[in-house]
Amino acid sequence: MKNKVTLITGGCRSGKSSYALEITESYDRKVFIATAEAFDDEMADRISRHQEERGNRFTTIEESIHLADALANVLPDTQVVIIDCITVWLGNLMHHQGIDEKNCAPVGRFLEVLASPPCDVVIVSNEVGMGLIPADAMSRAYRDLAGSVNQKIAAVADEAFLVVSGIPLKLK
Repeated sequence: MKNKVTLITGGCRSGKSSYALEITESYDRKVFIATAEAFDDEMADRISRHQEERGNRFTTIEESIHLADALANVLPDTQVVIIDCITVWLGNLMHHQGIDEKNCAPVGRFLEVLASPPCDVVIVSNEVGMGLIPADAMSRAYRDLAGSVNQKIAAVADEAFLVVSGIPLKLK
């Protein structure tokens, strides 16, 4: 039986991460792959709050670039992995590797791992396409990349949820 992939998307501060933690409560051996980098004090504080929220219930892997490898190489007894979050990872890839929609090999590799995941996977990703049209080309390229990647993940996911105001809505 194939391990289950679940996508949780929604706006910023919509409750996506909390919902991911909630749906993994019944698992015993859990891994949390954190994609954020502390570029400034505010982000360091945000990361710290997320760490406190999940406590010691997870083995944490901090991986801001090589997400496919981090997922593929979790310990064999891992039951579930939460990846939080795809849109931060994409920003890291744009910043460090200059990827775009046409040149995004790391995304292709990640989707290959998702096709046959080593355990159940819960993926958190922001829905960034519901707001204003960004004023600059780089922001539009990021929005387009995030939308494209979210669609590809949703296509392979067994379940997908949109979280709005803390309420998860099942899409698939």
